[in-house]
Amino acid sequence: MEYIGNEDLLKLPKTAFLSSRNISPQSVMACYDWATKQRDARRCVISGFHSQLEKDVLHFLLKGAQPLILVLGRSLYKQIPEELINPLKEDRLLIVSVVSQTINRQSVNTALIRNKYIIDNADEVVFGSLDEGGNLYQLYLEQKGMKKIQTL
Repeated sequence: MEYIGNEDLLKLPKTAFLSSRNISPQSVMACYDWATKQRDARRCVISGFHSQLEKDVLHFLLKGAQPLILVLGRSLYKQIPEELINPLKEDRLLIVSVVSQTINRQSVNTALIRNKYIIDNADEVVFGSLDEGGNLYQLYLEQKGMKKIQTL
């Protein structure tokens, strides 16, 4: 594993956010509202911020001042995306790569490794939208008996 940013964020209480790529329109607004509440409460959110809905949630969260942990299913960025530079400078962002540093593209397998890392390191896990035919849904089914799991 490799890190860029404030590793002390791993010690904070964390809420994970995960969402399938295929989402229902009604889920979108609920997730935006959830993101706004997390931002306003300054709650540390951990996610891959990979699916479109996860990226939208990241956009809402970046407008706040709360800590964020971005977990990659690929190697670390060679160049940090512009929107992440200030949060890194403000010491409120940690970027984690949970796979080999030679993997430059995420795969189904590395996404699973990433999502399991996120769930294992979160105090609460929120599934924003789930596609019953998707890989994330299978992970949800494996985890749903845990008290820390919830859906929006």
